[in-house]
Amino acid sequence: MIKCGIDLLRTSRLAEINPAIRARFIRRVYTETEIAQARGDNDTLSGIFAAKEAVSKALGTGIGKVTWQDIEILHAASGEPAVLLHGQAQQVAQTKGLVEWAVSITHEGGMAAAVAVAQGL
Repeated sequence: MIKCGIDLLRTSRLAEINPAIRARFIRRVYTETEIAQARGDNDTLSGIFAAKEAVSKALGTGIGKVTWQDIEILHAASGEPAVLLHGQAQQVAQTKGLVEWAVSITHEGGMAAAVAVAQGL
């Protein structure tokens, strides 16, 4: 079994968040490791956001049943992104037999896009 999800957003969407609530939004959506790896770069944050949405779609839940921080997108030294699941997202993946994940993120022309693919048993 293979599941996939995709997401696309304008990078300005995150850049335009009211500064009074931006820090709280970032802490709610991103893990500490994601925040550290992004180093405040809006394109990187937008790509991670899109990847989390894509993973939630591949899980068949969207964000809601799983939380933003249940899905973690980390980058290897090479820049390659990887999916780590926690909490409810990990439980949903196990229930559905989804054991292997791949994610790809791109940025171009003020847009960020991500595709997530999960392979099951």
